[in-house]
Amino acid sequence: MTALRKTLLVSLGLLYSFDAARAASKQVHTSNAEGQALATELRSLAPADNLEIKGLLRVRDGNGKRTTVPFLYQIVVGNAGWQSIYETQNGGRTPAEKLVVVHAEGQPSRYLHSRSTDSGDAVIKPASLTGDKAMVPFANSDFWLADLGLEFLQWPEQRIVEDAKIKMRKSRPCKVLESLNPNSGVQGYTRVRSWIDSENRAVILAEAYGPDGKLIKEFEVGGVTKVNGRYEPRDVEMRDVRTDSKTTLEFKYEEKPAK
Repeated sequence: MTALRKTLLVSLGLLYSFDAARAASKQVHTSNAEGQALATELRSLAPADNLEIKGLLRVRDGNGKRTTVPFLYQIVVGNAGWQSIYETQNGGRTPAEKLVVVHAEGQPSRYLHSRSTDSGDAVIKPASLTGDKAMVPFANSDFWLADLGLEFLQWPEQRIVEDAKIKMRKSRPCKVLESLNPNSGVQGYTRVRSWIDSENRAVILAEAYGPDGKLIKEFEVGGVTKVNGRYEPRDVEMRDVRTDSKTTLEFKYEEKPAK
C-alpha cells in the first residue's frame, strides 16, 4: 500500500490499523468489547503526513438534475491532532463553503463550517459544531458534515454484529460494526452499520438508519485508479434513499512526469 493511499484512507476514516487488528486477534472479546476496540482504534488513527488533492463533487438530485462543484481536500497534521479540510469555490448559484474537521486525541470531533454569502462577496464567520448538530449538508450535497467526520465512531455504543446475514461485500469477507446513537434528533441517524474488510480493514460500505428504523443513506467506496504505476482510491459515494439523490466525491490525482 502506498503512503498516499494510506494517508487518504486514514484521513477519510476508511482504514483500520493492521497492527491493531493483529493485536485484537490475540485477545478474547465479547462482541461489544471488540466493537468498542475497533471504533476506538478508528478514532485514534491519524495520517502520517500532510496531503492536498483536488477533486469534483458530483451531485444528482432526486429529479435527475446534475451539479458538479470543484473542491480541494487537505490534511494538516499537527502535534496535538490533525485536521481534514474540504473547500469549494464560489460557482454560479453555489456559494463557496469550507469545512474543517478538527480531530484531537481523547476529544470529540469539532466541525468548523463556513460559507460565503450568495453574492460570494464575503465569508460568513465559521460556526463551531459538535455531535448531532453537524448533521447538516455540505455544499448542498448528500454528505453531511458529520458524515465527512465519521461522527458515528464517537457514539457510546459500538458492537460487532456476529449474526449479520451479510458478511461479504464486493466479494470480500467483512467485519460488521454497528454504532448506536442514543441522542439523535428527528432528522439524524440513530444507527450506522458498516462493513470493514477483514483482511485490509478498509470500510467497503455503510448504512445509516433514522429514528423510525428505516434506512436513510448508504455510503460506499467506489473504484480505484492507477496513478504512477500504483492503484489509488478514485471515488466515494453517498446515496440518500429517501430522495433518490446521490453525491460522489471524485479525487483527481496528478501523474508524475516520466523520467
